[in-house]
Amino acid sequence: MALILRLACPTRINGLRPWFPRRLPSLRSTVPTRKVAQFGTTLGLLGLIPVSRANTSISPEKNRLIGSNPDLRPINDTRFPWRQFLAMLWPHLKYLLAAIGSALAVAYLNIQIPQQLGQVVNVVSSLLSQVGDAEGQVRRFMDQIREPCGRIIQLYLGQAVMTWGYIYSLACLGERVAADLRQQLFASIVAQDIAFFDEHKSGEIISRLTTDVQDFKSAFKLCISQGLRSTAQTVGCVVALYSISPPLTGLMLAVVPVVIGIGTALGSVLRKMSKAAQAQVAKATAVGEECISNMRTVRAFAMEDQERAMFNEEVENARRLNERLGLGIGIFQGGANLFLNGIVLTTLYYGGYLLSTQQLTAGDLMSFLVATQTIQRSLGQMSLLFGQMVKGLSAGTRIFDYVNLVPTIRLEGGQEIPYHSLIGEIEFRNVGFQYPTRPDQRVLDQFSLRIPGGKMVALVGSSGGGKSTVASLLERFYDCNEGVITVDGVDIRKLNPKWLRGRAIGYINQEPVLFATSVMENIRYGRPSATDFEVMEAARAANAHTFIQGFPDKYDTVLGERGVTVSGGQKQRIAIARALLKNPTILVLDEATSALDAESEKVVQEAIDQVAQGRTVLVIAHRLSTIQKADAIAVVDQGRIVELGTHESLKKFGGIYAKLIRQQEQSSSPNSRGMA
Repeated sequence: MALILRLACPTRINGLRPWFPRRLPSLRSTVPTRKVAQFGTTLGLLGLIPVSRANTSISPEKNRLIGSNPDLRPINDTRFPWRQFLAMLWPHLKYLLAAIGSALAVAYLNIQIPQQLGQVVNVVSSLLSQVGDAEGQVRRFMDQIREPCGRIIQLYLGQAVMTWGYIYSLACLGERVAADLRQQLFASIVAQDIAFFDEHKSGEIISRLTTDVQDFKSAFKLCISQGLRSTAQTVGCVVALYSISPPLTGLMLAVVPVVIGIGTALGSVLRKMSKAAQAQVAKATAVGEECISNMRTVRAFAMEDQERAMFNEEVENARRLNERLGLGIGIFQGGANLFLNGIVLTTLYYGGYLLSTQQLTAGDLMSFLVATQTIQRSLGQMSLLFGQMVKGLSAGTRIFDYVNLVPTIRLEGGQEIPYHSLIGEIEFRNVGFQYPTRPDQRVLDQFSLRIPGGKMVALVGSSGGGKSTVASLLERFYDCNEGVITVDGVDIRKLNPKWLRGRAIGYINQEPVLFATSVMENIRYGRPSATDFEVMEAARAANAHTFIQGFPDKYDTVLGERGVTVSGGQKQRIAIARALLKNPTILVLDEATSALDAESEKVVQEAIDQVAQGRTVLVIAHRLSTIQKADAIAVVDQGRIVELGTHESLKKFGGIYAKLIRQQEQSSSPNSRGMA
């Protein structure tokens, strides 16, 4: 350890011993390598369309989407989790039973109507075959027709009431299931590791929250309302037809198994096509969302045409995939309709023969024809539902893929250090780290640093050296691959992450995010239970109260999305106030002033100096002028600390830190970014 001290620091300075780790870092000879993945689109594997047709035609070298193409990710071919979905339905069982009961009642009534119509035809047929006075025939007709017509009216009224019942029940059931699904999906998403959001675009995630849930809800409601009713009607009508004429019924059902077999085989292919199409729609949504979210950058570089071209290309890819999906569904529905029309034609032909040989009455033939048409309509609806079901199942599978994701870093649970005994001592011991999205690139390597409680330490160095990664690991956005990070001697992996982030550490980065709500609520976000007075006190401590009072509605002034209506300095001070509101023992400032002009930087720096008193502060800075008062400065290079000391000692040493100082002092601009 003494050898490292002499190499890192030019002179021996009293009091610096606490800054160094207790152990000598061990050497690591290997770095994990990434396994080679096999890629390919589902449709390409199926041979239905060329993979190249589904890819963007814009050259990757000229496209900001390079590296984010979902075609390079294997499409998850998991099956729909029926047990999990049924468990979700259980709390809403009364609506499900009401919907099923009403749908079956409608189906039963629809089965009874053809039989009553047959009775009416039999009355008319018998009247025509009789000879007598006209007045007597009319009287007999009215006497005989009254009963079947009364039953038909009752059936129609019952059908109307039951139709209302299942539509209303389904509306309640569908919306409640969709709400539960969205809530579970959102809860799963916000619980995921930061690495999940590094890998997945926000537009793709939003697509699952909106489009996929809507597709699944629509398919679910249709399958119960029309699918269940159509199935029940078909089965009931077949039974009724068999009671009328077994030979005619047998002829009609002879080819049904063939249609079912073709539909099952085609359904497997269409589900994969639907999943690929939905993934492409999500990609197009992500492109559009990213452009809109960064519109100022797009406008600044005059990239509107390129963004429009990229979005159009992704939309065209989605169109092509959906057209092919529509082609498959259309082939199935067209064949099904041909089969259904053949049933009606066969019924007319063979039924007429049975009628001519007096094996069937006119009323029975009428009942048979109406029931056959009911079956035709029911099977026609089922063929239309087939496409919706394919989309719904693939959308549901995509939703549950996210719902069932298990985060590596839990949101809460673990040890909490009592506030009165929390000192804020931080230690990094032999920490090694690679980002999950870049496993081959070593960011931190044997990084060791000890920060005593109540002291300020600054990390400096060239961009990409790993400084901001240190802050991310302390916040436990990621877990280190090697080594350990402790707070007051406790491994942060044993601490409650909710307590660590929400109570122990206040985090402020270069571009703090403000929400499109009032200034008061933006600050209160740091501690939702805070009173208005506590919010204002935090704003005063952050030098923000004065300019907030100058707003038209003061603390009730609504900020634009991402805080675009306030200046950079004002945004930073509001963010500082938000962090101070929870009164953290540890304060992390990740380049909090690097994007500000000199005047704003001075005001923000004064606020930082004021709030840093009595706290453990980790500062990551590019401007060396802002960290001269730090108790210690660590120079980070290639993931390791290569120099450590005070501002004056490092300046005299003449190493990397001194070189950085000279670069900034020699810059002609007073607001230079010599290290940026």
